[in-house]
Amino acid sequence: MTVMSQSALATSKGRPTRLLLLVSFAIIYLVWGSTYLAIRYAVETIPPLITAGIRHLTAGSVLFAWAWSRGFRPTRRDWYGSAVLGFLFFFISHGSLHWAEQVVPSGLAALLVATEPLWITLIGLLLSRKQNLNLLNVTGLIVGFAGVLLLTTDHQLSGQSASLIGAIAIVVGTVSWAIGMLYSQSSKSLPSNSVARAGMSLLIGSFMLLATAGISGEFQGFQWANVSNKSLLGLIYLITFGSIVAYTAYMWLLDRCSPTLIATHTYVNPIVAVFLGWLLAGEVITGRTIVAAALVIVSVICVSFGHAEEHQKPCEQLDEEAA
Repeated sequence: MTVMSQSALATSKGRPTRLLLLVSFAIIYLVWGSTYLAIRYAVETIPPLITAGIRHLTAGSVLFAWAWSRGFRPTRRDWYGSAVLGFLFFFISHGSLHWAEQVVPSGLAALLVATEPLWITLIGLLLSRKQNLNLLNVTGLIVGFAGVLLLTTDHQLSGQSASLIGAIAIVVGTVSWAIGMLYSQSSKSLPSNSVARAGMSLLIGSFMLLATAGISGEFQGFQWANVSNKSLLGLIYLITFGSIVAYTAYMWLLDRCSPTLIATHTYVNPIVAVFLGWLLAGEVITGRTIVAAALVIVSVICVSFGHAEEHQKPCEQLDEEAA
């Protein structure tokens, strides 16, 4: 999906086709929405940092090998930039999320991660005077957050007391991911090849996670024989779809669309989680959930049109002939 012919995209930052944009957004909306449940299943019998480390080590190895086979050779600067991104995205953000989902309900975790566009906007305003707020994107952020809040409070959370420390860890991880998004669009130290960029940051993040798992004692007493089939399937799903497919699409989008627009996946992800809960766990979808879904859709539209009014378009010019 991300390795394209020159006729479609002249370079890795060439003009995206409308179909590729739609497919990439659909992937990060739907697949990442399902990973909350997969993480919850995986960390039931696999320690969280080991889960995240194995997930990213496997996915990163596949993507890096793919890029290498197509002629990519990393420079020292590529490794440096990837190390920064791996630290922000995977060691801090994903490490905290995997750890926290041992004690924080997945719905609450989705709500906390959904604050990502707010942090991106705030950090962008603090770092650059070029980013201006307008009525549409502010409305979109507020409406989207309200929709996620309405959605997640519809769950039966009374029997799942969330740990305050876990919730704080997820917020810290969300801020780290927001910083990583802005860094990935401004840094000149990252590989221009989106597949290599994804693979290298995944690899370095996995080394950090597994080293920390060793230091913290997660490997002591851990045996694969004690891993349940549900946890194993959750880990395989996270590796294949959550990391290889979705993260590659995400890195491709970061080259072409505004970070706040891309971050609207955090509004849609909880809807996917609720649907999977209804489909797989018999949870009831209420009228409150339907209203929340409508708010989410409105927020995505508002943020998209809001950024279209800025000096930068929400996504680069589409190649209409290839669409």
